Amino acid sequence: MDKSSLRTQLRATRAAHVAALPDTTRALIFLRPPGAVQELVPDDAVVGLYHATKNEAPAGAYARFFAERGHTIALPRFTGREAPMDFALHQDPFDKGDLVETPSGIMQPGPRAQTLVPDVLFVPLLGFTERGERIGQGAGHYDRWLAEHPNTVTIGMAWDAQLVDELPTEAHDVPLTAVVTPTRLYGPFDRSMS
Repeated sequence: MDKSSLRTQLRATRAAHVAALPDTTRALIFLRPPGAVQELVPDDAVVGLYHATKNEAPAGAYARFFAERGHTIALPRFTGREAPMDFALHQDPFDKGDLVETPSGIMQPGPRAQTLVPDVLFVPLLGFTERGERIGQGAGHYDRWLAEHPNTVTIGMAWDAQLVDELPTEAHDVPLTAVVTPTRLYGPFDRSMS
């Protein structure tokens, strides 16, 4: 299956999974990173997260969790679909008052927010394997950013339904350090073997 068809299938699977979750259950998922995930985050790390879209694994509670522990929080910032992604300071993960909405509906730090380089990056995805391979939306923003920052610890956030046996990978695809789902942690993987 080509990547475009696979993305369509994975989006449908993810949407069906999220739609089947009762609201009360969804509110309790991804509230606090498991201990093994917390161990991947050094005490002084800048933590990169994302403002989840409707069906993505929610990352807001993780932002609040790490902010309460003194971490600086950064979110992706885009100036356009083809523009490079950077990360900027998210000052208020409890209220989101410092975020602006992009034309595509994504919430991100404003243009004056300080640019940061996360040490640990929680990554959204469409699908992942037990080996830490991921497939994203297709624009390549994360792969390009990670190619420029190869020492970043990368942790995928996903629903269990997003696990697949295999993915078509290319040389520019950057594997994850680990993947966290509501029921388990995959990894950490030895990325030096990639």
